[in-house]
Amino acid sequence: MRGFYFLRIIVAIRRLGVSLIVVLLPTSAMANTQPNILLVIADDMGLDASPCHNVSKNQVSMPNLKTLCDNGMVFDNAYSAPVCSPTRATIMTGKYGFRTGVGAAIPRTGREGLSVDETSLFDLLEDTNYSGAVIGKWHLAGSDDSLNHPAQLGVKEYYGIFKGAVRDYFNWDAVHNGENRGQVSGYTTTVLTDRAIDWIEAQNNPWFLWLAYNAPHRPFHEPPEDLLTDTSLTDDEDAIRANPLPYYNAALEALDSEMGRLLNSLDEETRNNTVVIFLGDNGTPNRVADDVYHSRGAKGGIFQGGTNVPLVFSGRDIEKGRSSTLVNTTDLYATIASFAGLSAGTSDSYNLRSLMEDQNAEDAKETNRKYAYIEHFSGEPAKRRESFGWAIRDARYKLVQVDGQEPMLFDLEADPFEKTDLLAGNPSEAIHTKANELLAAYQEIKE
Repeated sequence: MRGFYFLRIIVAIRRLGVSLIVVLLPTSAMANTQPNILLVIADDMGLDASPCHNVSKNQVSMPNLKTLCDNGMVFDNAYSAPVCSPTRATIMTGKYGFRTGVGAAIPRTGREGLSVDETSLFDLLEDTNYSGAVIGKWHLAGSDDSLNHPAQLGVKEYYGIFKGAVRDYFNWDAVHNGENRGQVSGYTTTVLTDRAIDWIEAQNNPWFLWLAYNAPHRPFHEPPEDLLTDTSLTDDEDAIRANPLPYYNAALEALDSEMGRLLNSLDEETRNNTVVIFLGDNGTPNRVADDVYHSRGAKGGIFQGGTNVPLVFSGRDIEKGRSSTLVNTTDLYATIASFAGLSAGTSDSYNLRSLMEDQNAEDAKETNRKYAYIEHFSGEPAKRRESFGWAIRDARYKLVQVDGQEPMLFDLEADPFEKTDLLAGNPSEAIHTKANELLAAYQEIKE
């Protein structure tokens, strides 16, 4: 059948009202055309912490991330969940949290994690010639799930931090392919980068690497000096407690340094054939978030500070520029699958690839979202500085419904930091109409 493309496999899955179609190209075609894919996730990095956005004056220098932004496509309106586990679940499944049941950070005693019955991004790669791995933070397993949870979701190579955080960046527990490897002595950002470099060097096929740093998540700390430009920090708990921002920024700078080392380890041919995706998984921690977010807060909240996150694609065939297109982290599922030669979509996941390759193409315009959807829910009570509820926005307006409160409407074009609730006081009929329109869009998503 040389010279012809043919349908090798179609998988039709219907779960919770979500249809999934997967089309796989012939192996010979994929070997010639498909890029490597590197997904880098920063833990607790909101838009205010990104040097690619003019949100804060407190941003640390991250030259490697800045180069990715300058040479790639920056999405200014990318939305995650307010905390880490549900964001990671949306990427892994292409589904909103209310479909998977993962709507908040999974606690250490949380019994239920992401169901292994879901069709994961790594399940999709099973019948391709791609090698796949997750290195770094997992935080998708509940207490009833075994250390084989990544493997049960199709991940053949996993190494990293199984739960949500470490107590010490220099001494921490690692899990490798279902086995507890015990305590690791070494700076987490460096050790994870070393593992990533070694894994990539061992690959002979196209590869997809999900590299999930735990930085700059707490505990705030002093990273190794060779990863920093500012060596004036001291490893003093009182100093860190009194002013944590320089230490948070130092963890980001260390992450950028190690990401740069990873990218520089790729030979020219590999680097030119690699798509790099950089994402913050939720907003900046409130203790170090920029005050532009005011009382609305950052991490843990369904407002802009908690959910509007850095997202950039850079590398092979990616246009340079900035996009105001609305993006959900669910969209990484269909987009990464597309780079791997698959057409894999859910009703919650939009493929961004054509938009990044030609913003003016008609098929790119058709992929644009009309609404970005945000949710935060759990069977447990909300912690301080967290808000459960949902939000939905269109190109200009955002409707926010915090549990137990009256709905709020914001004009993000005129009021990007949500200072003025348009539904407060005596709103006009036009404002009520817009709020009802967004409410109807939310209800349609939940049907």
